[in-house]
Amino acid sequence: MPGEARRRRLRALLKLSAAEGVTPAAIEPAFVHESAARESAGPSNERLEFFGDAILGFITARYLFMTYPGSSEGELARRKSALVSGEACARTARRLAFGELVVLGAGMESDAGRNNTSILSDAFEAYLASLYFATDLPTVAAFVEREHLAPSDRSEMAEADAKSALQELTQARRIPLPIYLERAEGPAHDRRFTSQVRVGDEILGEGIGSSKKAAQLSAAAMALAALRARNPPEAPPPPASNETAGDAAPGGRVIAFRARSKRKPNPKSKAPI
Repeated sequence: MPGEARRRRLRALLKLSAAEGVTPAAIEPAFVHESAARESAGPSNERLEFFGDAILGFITARYLFMTYPGSSEGELARRKSALVSGEACARTARRLAFGELVVLGAGMESDAGRNNTSILSDAFEAYLASLYFATDLPTVAAFVEREHLAPSDRSEMAEADAKSALQELTQARRIPLPIYLERAEGPAHDRRFTSQVRVGDEILGEGIGSSKKAAQLSAAAMALAALRARNPPEAPPPPASNETAGDAAPGGRVIAFRARSKRKPNPKSKAPI
């Protein structure tokens, strides 16, 4: 992207981040990939990515803690894992056109690196760090919650982790734990992963995705549905009929009695005088 067009794009990103007073030069380092740094394009964004990862983790944990007050620690952890994953960060980076801003080395450029999930995810986290150093934490938090967490939390990625749910189900039913088998196909910039999940001697699910994790989640969801269909939760017992319900005990508990049979009169017995 030519120099002036790039600066306009950076200024638009800063405006979206409520940081119009920050100069584009302050956030430029967030978009320099290591492949470009090796070709003398300046320091790579790796250190910024490291710090931005911690910022994203904190903001996400706080957001989930406040948004879901009734959720357990396990559910919060699963949601956080989905929201800070490389897939989630790359999805937001694509929506915000980070691919147009990353600076790549010649080899990575020719290898379609601008659409690489890892490169986009790292650039997103590095941008959070550079935005923090140029502004403050409230500004970064507002940007993350508005542009990343809220949209991602509404997506399917925010659902409970199917792998964890499958693990819990197999443990509860005392059957062998799931085992995942993977294979990868395609060039490095367009890798496709296939995952199969085996429970005991059976392959119960298969999934395909742009990452190993995405493929495993898809396979786990299929296996989870298969196991639940085989042994669905028991239906609650039907309500007692009027004939057997009897009287209600204090507190609403119903005590059932057997219906009493009427005693037939004995023809030999004498009527009372």
